Amino acid sequence: MNYDETLEFLYSQLPAYHRIGKPAYKNNLDNTLALDEYSGNPHRLYKTIHIAGTNGKGSVSHLIASVLMESGYRTGLFTSPHLRDFRERIRINGKMIPRSTVIKFVRDHQPVIKSLKPSFFEMTAAMSFSYFADAGADVAVIETGLGGRLDSTNIITPVLSVITNVGHDHMDMLGDSLQKIAAEKAGIIKQNVPVVISETQPETAGIFLSKAEGTDSPLSFADTNFSCIPGGYSKSGKTRNFAVTDLSSGRVINVESGLHGDYQAGNLKALFEVFRVMEGFIITEDDILRGIRNVVRNTGIMGRWQVLGRSPLIVCDTGHNREGLEFVIKQIRNQPKNRLHMVLGFVNDKDVRSLLSVMPEDAIYYFTRASVERAMDENVLLSEALRAGLEGKSYRDVRSAMIAAIGNAEEDDMIFIGGSTFVVAEVV
Repeated sequence: MNYDETLEFLYSQLPAYHRIGKPAYKNNLDNTLALDEYSGNPHRLYKTIHIAGTNGKGSVSHLIASVLMESGYRTGLFTSPHLRDFRERIRINGKMIPRSTVIKFVRDHQPVIKSLKPSFFEMTAAMSFSYFADAGADVAVIETGLGGRLDSTNIITPVLSVITNVGHDHMDMLGDSLQKIAAEKAGIIKQNVPVVISETQPETAGIFLSKAEGTDSPLSFADTNFSCIPGGYSKSGKTRNFAVTDLSSGRVINVESGLHGDYQAGNLKALFEVFRVMEGFIITEDDILRGIRNVVRNTGIMGRWQVLGRSPLIVCDTGHNREGLEFVIKQIRNQPKNRLHMVLGFVNDKDVRSLLSVMPEDAIYYFTRASVERAMDENVLLSEALRAGLEGKSYRDVRSAMIAAIGNAEEDDMIFIGGSTFVVAEVV
């Protein structure tokens, strides 16, 4: 098999959540444990840091990995989903896993794949664990897929667990309340392993404290030790200024971030708390500052308030649940502009009425669908949007919607593309 044939095999033979949604979700770790045993438990050969959360876990994972790289550690990074290339999910020091390695892994493991019939994510996690061991990683930053307790990554015993926050997403699988979702995410808290919670939420704080007490895990809330305020942009426009304050001393740390979203303030608080409590690594404040500034170059992260054009301003963001979109919409409202054009598409398992309720009413909308099975029909979306008081038209694909938006926009307008990771994947 060549690379394209290998990917087609993975997508066609293994249930993939990013393509079909809930039917791909496994509610146990049986396959993951069997794959791990078969592979010789490779994740035990290097240190790991485990990241869960509804919003921010991808940014935090990339930021931690970038800092570790700046500190000289050979760093693995496992994230999901990918935007353009499957190999984005598995990186060593920012470089994607080679195509030849993907082909070899799938070819060499055909017997166990046919026997276990793992999900796409189970197989991908197993591939990442093996690759990091074979590549001689010192440490790997591992982002959960869904939840935590039953996530395929949750066979690791990390040196640190991080939970960014809890929001209303994947409620059909993780639970119908913030408390139930928090209990699933708290499943990554391990015996005697420190845990950092990015955000103190009254509905969920007690759940994390109780779990940590039961596992004798030192727990800290990042927002009780650090505050962070977004500032302006650098002259080049490539970095955004943030002021991080150490609340114990009052010292202000000026940060240049390669990630520009206002919401990165919460992720930066988490990052500073992670390196305040994490032991076993030699990391300086300069390493942290360089890691934040160079995160895009170091890790290849895309789709987080990513500027694609300037005249008109074109921005995309992968925020796709209500809490995440509210942060993004707030920044859109504060952005100087004449008219606002919104290219939007969602997947069909979202509460679209709730998502549409936070959208600006004065924007011009271009409703579309990404080229995945889970994408919501653009005409159904248009109908729901009109009912919500939004004005716009539907377009059969993202490219058509983008062409229309760019054609209608003037130099001082703003075009935003989002609503779904898969919509963003078609424009970055």
